[in-house]
Amino acid sequence: MNPLFKALNDDTRRKILQLLKERDRTAGEISEKFQISKPSISHHLDILSRADLISREKKGQFVHYSLNTTIIEDLLSWILTLKE
Repeated sequence: MNPLFKALNDDTRRKILQLLKERDRTAGEISEKFQISKPSISHHLDILSRADLISREKKGQFVHYSLNTTIIEDLLSWILTLKE
């Protein structure tokens, strides 16, 4: 779970997740929403991907990113067990 918490411990990555909650997007579409370089966005997307929070799918010449809700559901279930 360490990569998951590392991924969630950054405001930019949390904002990327919010964008992907709305719809799947390419890296270019994501980078348009931020005032940081495209390589920085790619780095954030890589961290989110390694934490299984997002998935990638190549469509033509573009890679589309989507939110992986399964890992979020697993995290919420685990957090709820702490309350019991």
